[in-house]
Amino acid sequence: MIAGLFFAFWRFLEIITLIPTLGMLAYFVHEFTKANQLTPGYILTLFIVSVLGAVWAIVTLFRRKSTRESAIFVSFIDLCFVGAFIAGVYELRSISKASCTSFSGNGVFSVSLGPNGVSGSSGLHINTNKTCAMLKASFAFGIMNCIFFFITSLILLTMHRNRESDVVVTKETYRRRRSHDSRRGHSRSGSRSGSTRHHRSSRDYRQPYV
Repeated sequence: MIAGLFFAFWRFLEIITLIPTLGMLAYFVHEFTKANQLTPGYILTLFIVSVLGAVWAIVTLFRRKSTRESAIFVSFIDLCFVGAFIAGVYELRSISKASCTSFSGNGVFSVSLGPNGVSGSSGLHINTNKTCAMLKASFAFGIMNCIFFFITSLILLTMHRNRESDVVVTKETYRRRRSHDSRRGHSRSGSRSGSTRHHRSSRDYRQPYV
């Protein structure tokens, strides 16, 4: 029960981080396609992995009964996704050193005070490169999902072991009940046969001889 709740929690985190990732990367794929250019591998790899990972996370979350029954297989696939996300993050590793935000001293501000206004220079202006920021966010979400899928893989292994132990306990309990019922059946049949033999011997003993 507890393992199932932890699994659902981490699966939910995977979904809410993968959906923005594939959305941002889909923007780049669309822009390159519109320009009749091939999408670079460092974008396409993480995009494909994010799409497949999001679909897998949603399916396994809403079909938890099937996931629980085949926990070892789902754990293996999650571990494969860990490797796939590592590959996607590695392809996009160059963005980690990029500076997406710059500061300048020509920022302008204005404050309205009734009929009069005050305006001047703030001394600081923030410039953010949208393309760089989106790629860097996708890179960060990719690293996070490497960790998330590894955690769910371990949780699924725990669920598999718990299920196996429950099956063993159930079989042992069933075997003991069968053994106990068979012993009671033998004892009842033995007592009935003994009483029948005693009754027959009594009749034979009481039978008069001519």
